[in-house]
Amino acid sequence: SSGINAEWPLRPGGTDDKKLQTTLKKLQCNNIPGIEEVNIIKDDSTVIHFTNPKVQATVGANTFAISGNAEHKSITDLFPGILNQLVGMSSSLPSKSKPLVDDDEVPALVEDFDEASKTEAV
Repeated sequence: SSGINAEWPLRPGGTDDKKLQTTLKKLQCNNIPGIEEVNIIKDDSTVIHFTNPKVQATVGANTFAISGNAEHKSITDLFPGILNQLVGMSSSLPSKSKPLVDDDEVPALVEDFDEASKTEAV
């Protein structure tokens, strides 16, 4: 696999942090200034909350990196301030009663992409 495997949370200045920063530079990530907070809402309604995070992005590669001091909170702890972030999201949030993807709709993997990428490089 070509992804970075890192344990949560990354420690600033550590080997994993340096690898991540190197990868972000390769992807030409740019800093996005002025972000006051980032909330990552998990399926169990808990929130990973960042205050004044460093946010880097490469929209073309669909890559966003958020770093800083993270706190794990209940979504109710962030009310009412988080309400404006949730407006319009209800239709895109996963429903407990309906899976996002029906297993019958997912095609079977018929090719070994790692092998195909090795032959393409030659």
